[in-house]
Amino acid sequence: MAHDILKLKSVHPTKGYSHAAKAGNTLYIAGQIAQDVDGNLVGKGDFEAQVRQVCENLKNIVEEAGGTLQNVVKKTTFLTHYSYIETYRKVRNEYFQAPCPPNTLLIVESLALPEYMIEVEAIAVLD
Repeated sequence: MAHDILKLKSVHPTKGYSHAAKAGNTLYIAGQIAQDVDGNLVGKGDFEAQVRQVCENLKNIVEEAGGTLQNVVKKTTFLTHYSYIETYRKVRNEYFQAPCPPNTLLIVESLALPEYMIEVEAIAVLD
């Protein structure tokens, strides 16, 4: 099946990868980190601020593609410390209505840069 690489304006520019690809009505979203639209790190050392930015990035991508966060059918979440889980759940629940989509949660030693405390990738099915 053919797919389109989306050129998005609502999230930071990328180098060497794309934020999202659409195949049919399925949207594949690359792992989102706590960068604002200008590429600046949001919330250095502040996990809650980073979660909010990641959720905003996911929201912006899905909305720019024509959907809402309710179209998300699967997420994979990477945290750099076990102690962040409750804060992640609290903020996630502000963005995703119950029941939340399936999610794989992984605790990893580090992400692409040590300043990043969370990364979330997602799949959405658009109407």
